[in-house]
Amino acid sequence: MESLPMEYPETSVFQLRNWAEDDRPREKLLLKGVRSLSNVELLALLIGSGTQKNNAVEVARKLLNSADNDLNELGNLSISQLKKVQGIGSVKAITITGALELGRRRKEVKAKNKLRFICSMDLFDFMLSDMMDLPNEQFWIILLDRKNQLIKKQCVTTGGVSETIVDLRLIFKIAVEELASHIVLIHNHPSGDFNPSQNDISLTRQLIKAGHIMDIPILDHIIISNRGYYSFKDEKKVVF
Repeated sequence: MESLPMEYPETSVFQLRNWAEDDRPREKLLLKGVRSLSNVELLALLIGSGTQKNNAVEVARKLLNSADNDLNELGNLSISQLKKVQGIGSVKAITITGALELGRRRKEVKAKNKLRFICSMDLFDFMLSDMMDLPNEQFWIILLDRKNQLIKKQCVTTGGVSETIVDLRLIFKIAVEELASHIVLIHNHPSGDFNPSQNDISLTRQLIKAGHIMDIPILDHIIISNRGYYSFKDEKKVVF
């Protein structure tokens, strides 16, 4: 197993604690907030300590310069490429890579949250990959904000080949916890027949009634099969 390289301690000349308080990234964050920090200062927080010649901020500056001061480019660098900068060992390179990956994932989540549904076809397209070719029934909910933008999708229950049991209380518990303004109901028919059963109709009416009471309206109920889909709202099967 390859041993991790030792980190050089900072000399008193370069220790960040000898800087003016406003110039130290950690203290600056506490005093002025994280948005007050530059990209270099944020990287310095991840790096933590510098070398005998350069403090953490200076190491961070050299690291960012190696990526042409481009955070996207920095995120594309491998562990070995990051380690080419003096003062960046394996541990620090791994920490930086992990932090940049978290930032990338956060950006993905924010992009998903802006997804807006206009019609039943949008809902069908969105859920098809999750529900096609399933051997049993699953019941999902899509939680939306006031602009019908996605908050979250979640499988509520998994059943047998021809039915699944749905707990109304669980659906609205999730909706309340996520601060949803609207709910869309989704379930599949493994048989391929997307027409609603009498139980589907009865359940939809119960959930619509409960949604009015909870002030979290049900917008639609979509049944998905490999042959297509059925929208309760489009077919005016029930009154929403």
